[in-house]
Amino acid sequence: MRRMKDMAGVGGGMTAFYAQMPDEVTLTVNGNHPIYQTLLKEGNTDLQKSQVRNLADLALLSQGLLKGNDLTNFINRSVDLLQNK
Repeated sequence: MRRMKDMAGVGGGMTAFYAQMPDEVTLTVNGNHPIYQTLLKEGNTDLQKSQVRNLADLALLSQGLLKGNDLTNFINRSVDLLQNK
């Protein structure tokens, strides 16, 4: 998908269709990491979901893929998680 988007940036015509396609990202989780072991034991499902979303956003941020509204939501969620601790 990334290659199609790159080609669309070079040419016009029908390739412009591919420029509008969403990016696809693969996230691999190390289930043996202590953070995930702690998350699995978390009793509050809302807190658990928020923490998992934050970890996924951290992975996107580390690759430069977290932008715009998603970045703002990540920052706000991080502040909320820190205040709740």
